[in-house]
Amino acid sequence: MPRLQRIMPCLWFDSEAEPAASFYVSIFPNSRIKTVSRYGEAGFEHHRRPAGSVMVVTFELDGQAMMGLNGGPVFRFTEAISLVVHCDTQDEIDHYWNALGAGGDPSAQQCGWLKDRYGLSWQVVPSIVGQLLTGPNSERVMAAIMDMKKLDLAAMQAAAR
Repeated sequence: MPRLQRIMPCLWFDSEAEPAASFYVSIFPNSRIKTVSRYGEAGFEHHRRPAGSVMVVTFELDGQAMMGLNGGPVFRFTEAISLVVHCDTQDEIDHYWNALGAGGDPSAQQCGWLKDRYGLSWQVVPSIVGQLLTGPNSERVMAAIMDMKKLDLAAMQAAAR
C-alpha cells in the first residue's frame, strides 16, 4: 500500500469544500477528487451541520494531496497563507493566473498573488523566481515585480540582465 503524504494542507471552508475542490481539480492536470465524507447525526450538537451534508473532501492537485473541510463560517482565509504554483513558461503563468483568478478579488492581485473566488490566496510564479531574486541584479528584479500584478517572466529576466 502506498504511503500517505506526510503533510497535507487542510483548507477550511464554510460550506464550499466540494465546489472549491471541483474548481481546483478542473484547473490542474493530474488532479482528481478522491473522497467525499458526509456529516452524520453524531456530534450535531458540536458541528451543527445537517446529516448528509459534505464534511470533508480529499483531492489531488497535480498529484499533491489536499483536503477541504466544511467547518462553518468560524474561520476565513487570509493572505497569511497561500498556495504557490511554479510555472516554467509565460503560457503556464497566464493559464493559472486567469483560471485561478476567475471570479476572484481583482483588488487582491499584486506581485504574482491573487485571491480566488473562495478567498484562498495563490502565488503564480515562474519556477526560476528564487534564482532571479538571489542573483546579482535581484534589486532590479524586485523593483520590476513590485509594479506587476500578474508576473511577466520576460520582464523579470530582462531586469535580471
